[in-house]
Amino acid sequence: MKKFLFSVMTIAAALACHAQTLEKMQWFNEPEQWKIENKSLTMNVTPQTDYWRISHYGFTVDDAPFFYTVRGGEFEVKVKISGDYIARFDQAGLMLRIDHENYIKAGIEFVDGKYNLSTVVTHHTSDWSVITLDKPIPFVWIKAVRRLDAVEIFYSFDDKEYTMMRNAWLQDNCPVMVGVMAASPDGNGFKAKFDCFTIKHLTDMRRLEWLKNNKSGQ
Repeated sequence: MKKFLFSVMTIAAALACHAQTLEKMQWFNEPEQWKIENKSLTMNVTPQTDYWRISHYGFTVDDAPFFYTVRGGEFEVKVKISGDYIARFDQAGLMLRIDHENYIKAGIEFVDGKYNLSTVVTHHTSDWSVITLDKPIPFVWIKAVRRLDAVEIFYSFDDKEYTMMRNAWLQDNCPVMVGVMAASPDGNGFKAKFDCFTIKHLTDMRRLEWLKNNKSGQ
């Protein structure tokens, strides 16, 4: 009986990890052309769009394509990203968003002919951090792990070895829109592709600690 229950729980957990499909997600700023095929999302990025608030440039924009679902609590999300980057600031990546004043976007960004691993963290005003790559890359994996009030951002070139690129604050205990975004602030758009998008639920760390300290006598 115990083995049967364990098997059922294992199957349920596996199904839960793969329950998120692209077809169940929705658009914020839907682009004119996009398609889902073979579990991949391809979009023609809307020209002259971006996500940025106030700092350095003095303007606010909130109009780039964002394909998302909503998650509460703690989770791990990752995706494989590729694109035909052309113009300065062409970009594609993951985004975690509470509202127009609180979001994190992280991925690849094309700046002055170079590929950069880029993260923008916005809490009323935006900041920007980059890791410049020494050569063009055909694709990159980006992973975000939300734990309590922190989001850890990682990158990988093989989906095996991941390196942290940013640790940022994001309010906990509230729903988050999470998904993929792309923007072309200076350009006329480009084609971006997202493969193997997955979200895995993580048990709340505070609850695990509570359970450890409040074990039943049974």
